Amino acid sequence: MSAPIAELSSVATALEELTRRLGAIAEAAEAEKDEETSTEVFAAERALRGAYRRLQKLTAPDHGL
Repeated sequence: MSAPIAELSSVATALEELTRRLGAIAEAAEAEKDEETSTEVFAAERALRGAYRRLQKLTAPDHGL
């Protein structure tokens, strides 16, 4: 059974948006000198960015799914 490319692409788009939003939240926390929050939110942003990249690779036209 092949992976549902359209659905995976949709999830990747959602992750991209969430990553952008987390980055803004982390930057605001950093500007407010809330180091604990900014550190944790930046870590979550990095994790989502990694998940996004993996889905992008998976849904690339040359991947063969």
